[in-house]
Amino acid sequence: MQKVVFQDLGLIRYKDAWAYQEEKLKELVDRKLKNLKLAPEERETQRHYLLFCEHPPVYTLGKSGSMDNLLLDEQGLEQEGFEFFKINRGGDITYHGPGQIVGYPIFDLDCFFTDVHRYVRYLEEAVVLTIAEYGLEGIRVKGYTGVWLEAGGGLPKRKICAIGVHLSRWVTMHGFAFNVNTQLSHFKNIIPCGIDDKDKDVTSLSRELGREADIGEVKEKLRWHFADLFGFEFAGR
Repeated sequence: MQKVVFQDLGLIRYKDAWAYQEEKLKELVDRKLKNLKLAPEERETQRHYLLFCEHPPVYTLGKSGSMDNLLLDEQGLEQEGFEFFKINRGGDITYHGPGQIVGYPIFDLDCFFTDVHRYVRYLEEAVVLTIAEYGLEGIRVKGYTGVWLEAGGGLPKRKICAIGVHLSRWVTMHGFAFNVNTQLSHFKNIIPCGIDDKDKDVTSLSRELGREADIGEVKEKLRWHFADLFGFEFAGR
């Protein structure tokens, strides 16, 4: 069974978390390449990471995204106190901020399964299982990634978790952004994920529950759903 180191990085600037992800990805790739040159009995056990954090307000644009989906100019970003980064994950533009669980799995999929679509479905499923514990039914919407809630009660389909990943030699980085107690008004400065459909919106766990959620409790539930889905054990730091 694979071992995964879980780290909650707390509130951390986006660029610092990105640099830390790159460091861990390089660690896994270097170990993989080293192992390829060794006999099976000499190989090191791969060491995976599951990183949770929150970010100060920031917008990030994936490599397939459009700048047209950012509705603030440079001056507007500065006035509102937002950072902005173009990054190397898939997907379009999204918002990260306090009250949101941002998850960065640094997994060597050669040790699990080499299937990107299955990997993304597992990220979604971990959130689906977590919100189910709060009485919410997460769904997938054809043609879109992420976790949604079905339309009803006068409300449109609502996205509660966005996903965008990057892989290098089957080692993953970036991941998901799960709105727990997120300030949703900050999504008004962008066209979230490039989706401008009138029948779709963003939401958070707290909005759906009508109360603030215990984010520490949510993180704990979420990380154990990851372990069950991927079939790994948590290791020491």
